[in-house]
Amino acid sequence: MAKYMFRTNYTQSGLNGLLAEGGSGREAALRATVESVGGSLEGFYYAFGDCDLYLIADVPDEAAATALALNIAAAGALTVQTTVLLSAADIDAAVAKSKSVQYRLPGA
Repeated sequence: MAKYMFRTNYTQSGLNGLLAEGGSGREAALRATVESVGGSLEGFYYAFGDCDLYLIADVPDEAAATALALNIAAAGALTVQTTVLLSAADIDAAVAKSKSVQYRLPGA
């Protein structure tokens, strides 16, 4: 499974829903949403600052992550930005592959 961070901000309708259901109610709803695509919700954090809510989820693939982002945003309660998260092992694999990458600097 791949790990993704969904950075979200509430719209006015989303804030009205949050006020009606509370934070735990929205967490349960979004946990069920992630599970509906075969994923699991690893982290759920409200925040001050640039984003209102961060979700960390393990999902099967890019198609599942895209489906989540599209459907959550289409509902109109949240805007969504998605970030692929990489583990140290993922970086180690990339470093190992980088030895075979052939790249020429511009002008070289």
